[in-house]
Amino acid sequence: MSGAENPSIHRRLDEAFGGVTMTPEAQDLKEEIRGNLAARVNELAAGGLDGPAAVSQAIDELGDIRELVGEVAGPGRAAGARAANAALDARLLHRVRPKPAYVVGVVIASIAIAAGLLFMVLGATGVLPLPIGPIIGFAGVASTGAAWIVGGTLAHETTSNYPVSKDRAGGYFFATLLGVYGLAVGGLVALGALPVWVVVFAALGVVAAIVLFAFLGATQTNRKKAWAREAAREYQGQDRFSQDPVAAARFGIYSAVIWIVAFGLFTGLGFMVGFGISWLALLAGLAVHMIVLARMLFPSDVPGVSTPGTGLQEE
Repeated sequence: MSGAENPSIHRRLDEAFGGVTMTPEAQDLKEEIRGNLAARVNELAAGGLDGPAAVSQAIDELGDIRELVGEVAGPGRAAGARAANAALDARLLHRVRPKPAYVVGVVIASIAIAAGLLFMVLGATGVLPLPIGPIIGFAGVASTGAAWIVGGTLAHETTSNYPVSKDRAGGYFFATLLGVYGLAVGGLVALGALPVWVVVFAALGVVAAIVLFAFLGATQTNRKKAWAREAAREYQGQDRFSQDPVAAARFGIYSAVIWIVAFGLFTGLGFMVGFGISWLALLAGLAVHMIVLARMLFPSDVPGVSTPGTGLQEE
């Protein structure tokens, strides 16, 4: 293998230029470095060094590639490249591998979700001659699988986040179970497998899940590890909710109120007018939810003026 075809050279160059906008100058520098490294690798290989040793020596002789990148990228871009590389190095240093039991659990839960939804739909549509009891049971199996993935993931330590407590993970599990099972039952009503009045219980389950999620989100502390917070500050990659936990908590409360009202209108309109148009209440709830989200994430650009309804001020 010639130096120009060596994947190690390409990988090292891609890492070095990872945080750099590829201007014509930066692209020219990259190709120049690639050509110099390839030529040096060929010389060392002709002198008797094997491929990996030749690549390592050529790169060592060249020095820190990222310093060269910084010189052509300019001060601002160079700082961004250094921050990105520092974050990558920190992630590799603090990397936490998933536990085998967690991976196996996610696979089993995913199979349960797929199988539960498949048999639920086949039974509800009459493709399989299943009684209503097993159909509801399959909906529960799929909901339990989804809830386990959410609760298990939050209780599992990751490279950048600490795990939540068992009690809080159980709360997320229960909230997910209520929400997904409520939606599944609502789907069975829509497919005609259950009577229309059952949608009330489905809506209550979804509303309870939203309230519980809002409470858990509002009381959640920062799970980011110190190195991840430092990397985020250096790279300036945090969103407004990460920078302002109070705004995140306020948004959770707003979301709960919006969806409680939306599901209340959905149920009321369904019985008074008909479920054929009551879904418009859910559509209106989604629209209001997205408007509030936009207002919370992107407040007024006028310095010192708080965005109406958010209490946030531009720094």
